[in-house]
Amino acid sequence: MYTVEEVLEYVQEEDVKFVRLAFFDLRGVQKNISIMAGQLKSAFENGVSFDASAIYGFETAEKSDLFLHPDPTTVAILPWRPNTGKVVRMFCTISYPDGSPYKKDCRKILSNAVKKAREEFGVEFSFGTEIEFYLFKLDENGEPTKIPFDRAGYMDIAPEDKGENIRREICFTLEQMGIQPEASHHEEGSGQNEIDFHHADALTAADNATTFKWIVRTRAASAGLYADFSPKPLANQAGSGFHINISCTDASKRRNMLAGILKHAKELTYYMNCTENSYDRLGSCKAPVHIAWGYENRSTFIRVPATRHDDASRIEIRTPDSECNPYLVFTLLIHAALDGIKNKLEPPVPVEKNLFEKAADGNMETLPDTLDSAREIAESSQFVKEALGF
Repeated sequence: MYTVEEVLEYVQEEDVKFVRLAFFDLRGVQKNISIMAGQLKSAFENGVSFDASAIYGFETAEKSDLFLHPDPTTVAILPWRPNTGKVVRMFCTISYPDGSPYKKDCRKILSNAVKKAREEFGVEFSFGTEIEFYLFKLDENGEPTKIPFDRAGYMDIAPEDKGENIRREICFTLEQMGIQPEASHHEEGSGQNEIDFHHADALTAADNATTFKWIVRTRAASAGLYADFSPKPLANQAGSGFHINISCTDASKRRNMLAGILKHAKELTYYMNCTENSYDRLGSCKAPVHIAWGYENRSTFIRVPATRHDDASRIEIRTPDSECNPYLVFTLLIHAALDGIKNKLEPPVPVEKNLFEKAADGNMETLPDTLDSAREIAESSQFVKEALGF
C-alpha cells in the first residue's frame, strides 16, 4: 500500500523507466497508456489525458477528453519485462476535465458499491474467483488454432497434463506481483486449466482477476501457445467459467444475501454472460441455467459449499464466464445482496436433485437463453440502472 511519495522514490531507486497507466472499458478489457518515469510526478498531480471516444462504451467525439489518475496503492513491477529499465503498472481512476469522477469508471463504480455496503449497511463483502481457460497450439504462422495443448482430463498429472509448467510460471508471476493464487489444476476439457484465488475485498479481487488474464496470455505466448478465455471454445468439450465466491462479514445475512442475488439473477445475466458464445456454455457441463440454489449442488445457479465452519457465509455463483467485466459484475452482486439484506428476503427451499438430468427441472425458472433476451432484460431493469449509475 504505497503512497505517492513512496512510489516516486521507488521508481527512482529501482531503475524504473516506464509506467503503464491501466484502466478498463465497459467490457472489462484492460487499456493502458505508457509514460516515461520522469512524467509520473506530473501524472499524480495533474492526470494524463486520453481520447475517450476511442474506448468502447465511453464518450463520443464531440466531448471526448478524460483524465487518468494513477492509484499508488496498486503499483506492481511487471516481472516479465527487463530488469534494466523496469516497467511498473498502476491502475487508475478516471475523471472529467473538471476533476469530477467519470461515471463509467468501472473501478470507481465498484468502489462506490463497497462504500455503500460499509456505510449504509455495516457489512463488507469478500470475493474469491475460480477462473478456467484453454491452452491451444499455434499454427506455422503463429496464429491460434483450436488444437488443445494436451488431452488430459480433470486433475490429471504430468506427463498427460502438459499445462503443469505453464501454470507454475503463472503462479510464480502472480506472486511476484503481490497476488496470491490458492490452487491450480487441469480441468475437464482437453487443454483446459483452472487457477483459483484466495478471497479478497471486492476491488482487489477484481484487479487480481483482470491482472491474472493478462499474465496467463503473456506466459502462454512466451511458451508458444494461445490462452483462450472464451466461454465455449470447443463444442464437444467443457466450457470455461468464472466462478465467483462471495461472503459477507455478517454470516447471519447469508440467506438474505443469497435470496437477493437469486431475485436479480435474470437482470445480472447480461453482465455475467455477455457474448453470444456464453449461451453455448450455459446448460451443459456443470454450467447451470436454473435459478435455484443448493448445498454442494453444482447444477444450481448458486451453490453453498461444504464447510467445517458453522459461521461461514460463502456462496458460489456458478454461471459467470471470463468474458465478463468483473468490476461491473461484483458491483451488481453487491447491490443484489444488499437488496436481500435490506428487505430481509428469504430464499426458496434448496434443490437436492441434479438439474442437468432430463425432466429434473419441472417448472423451475431459468436464466435468459440468448444474449439478446438477456440484454433486453438488463436494459429495462431499474435495479441495474441504479446500481451502475449510467
